[in-house]
Amino acid sequence: MNRKTLVLPAVVGLLTPALAACGGSDSGSGGDAIVVGTTDRFTASADAPAPLDPAYAYDVGTWNVLRQTVQTLMVQPRGGGDPVPEAAEKCGFTDTGNERYACTLRDGLTFAGGDPITAEDVKYSIDRALSLKADSGVFALLSTIDTIETQGDREVIFHLRNADATFPFKLSTPVAGIVDPDDYDKGELREGFEVSGSGPYTLKSHTEDGRLTKAVFTRNPDYKGSLNVNNGKVEMVSYDDAETMGTALEKGDIDLMTRAMTPEQVKKLANASDTKVDLIEMAGLEIRYLGFNTDAESVEDKAVRQAMAQLINRSELVSKVYGTQAEPLYSLVPATVTGHSNSFFNKYGDPDKAEAESLLEDAGVSTPVKLTLHYTTDHYGAATEREFEVLRQQLNDSGLFQVDIQGAPWDRFRPAGMKGEYDVYGMGWFPDFPDADNFLAPFLDKDNFLNSPYTNSTVNNTLIPESRREADRLSAADSLTQIQDIVAEDVPVLPLWQGKQYVAARDDVTGTAYALNSSSTLQLWELSRGVSG
Repeated sequence: MNRKTLVLPAVVGLLTPALAACGGSDSGSGGDAIVVGTTDRFTASADAPAPLDPAYAYDVGTWNVLRQTVQTLMVQPRGGGDPVPEAAEKCGFTDTGNERYACTLRDGLTFAGGDPITAEDVKYSIDRALSLKADSGVFALLSTIDTIETQGDREVIFHLRNADATFPFKLSTPVAGIVDPDDYDKGELREGFEVSGSGPYTLKSHTEDGRLTKAVFTRNPDYKGSLNVNNGKVEMVSYDDAETMGTALEKGDIDLMTRAMTPEQVKKLANASDTKVDLIEMAGLEIRYLGFNTDAESVEDKAVRQAMAQLINRSELVSKVYGTQAEPLYSLVPATVTGHSNSFFNKYGDPDKAEAESLLEDAGVSTPVKLTLHYTTDHYGAATEREFEVLRQQLNDSGLFQVDIQGAPWDRFRPAGMKGEYDVYGMGWFPDFPDADNFLAPFLDKDNFLNSPYTNSTVNNTLIPESRREADRLSAADSLTQIQDIVAEDVPVLPLWQGKQYVAARDDVTGTAYALNSSSTLQLWELSRGVSG
């Protein structure tokens, strides 16, 4: 087994922009489809009937389908850095206050099938996402938009409510994807698993009992953009578990497997001597944390949440469950992102039962505090259950808590969390874009991702807007640090760890070093067979 470690720049926000090469319909190696395995599940249900509508989708799995098929004005470069034009020919702020952003579309841009794309289609797509306000909360990414103006067929001008230096990143996310108005009604979500876009691939979905079992991506001959498409077809197969996916790779039924492998699989692949499969390790920005319904009686008093922050031993948790594949996290912002501060360690230090007991006594909270920690059984990997067993043991061993744990599949877990049915629950976050703002605002701002009742006027009205005024993200560090300190004080969420990311691929597949970027975006267009150019 060959293990390849991809060394990427360590500090996100200081990366040098890298222009992606232009691709055309002649690019691609042809031949048999490259088959990719994943344990991501794609389900259409009564609670979530439109999993692949860009105005609704808001998890890493569905976004990885949309990034192959729906084009955005901007795109994050393969190796990191500031976003570059994709459907756009050029984009940029046209004022000194970062409140007016203009894009010019590429000439001759069309949807798959040949219908021309105009500036009005861009406006329609983004206005649609904002007006639908899907309960996934994804529309909040575009909340700084006030109005959208078009000039002719190719000019789009965004007038922002306030300064937002991160806006180019937001235009690189699928919620800002350009969709065909003929297929996407402005007043309702598009149900099912069909996608109509102008991205590098078209999609054919294979479904069974309301679940997408295989996605077939075929190179779009009408694609015009900045991405170089190195293959003609990729099939992505959804597996029930990582073990079955691993067996498929060993047998040659698939060529590559990605999230989520188990810690045991990663360790085995890293230490094996078989040269037919390579394990590629990459820096990642995935984080895990506990979310709280701060209106729930059991955790309404912040002393309870603070006591949990004082007790949980992140180093032990990581060591027992993930080994070298993760690191303890003391802020929502990962340690490699510009603006990170170890706010939770600065406030709580090492785990300390006496300090936790004092917090609860001073607040008049009776012990043991009875809680149920909820987790999803099928979304973040097989190790999640073990992680929550360790958390339960740590809290219960203190004698200050009486904790149970309960798991549920993602299609039930996520809606229940959004509805406030869980007092405490475990979540993961794969960033929409690699900036500290995207590890803070989605959890704290109005219309936040968790639908959390927690709010802090200083954070929302002063600190987040202040941080967004700074195009130089180092200059935003003071505001970002203050936000992280407030989170450590109030504990509306409790960060646990940040993880690396891995891809395992058969050795005739090339381009695997860029199969995932730092935001865990699956870049299928990078894959090919044989010797890469």
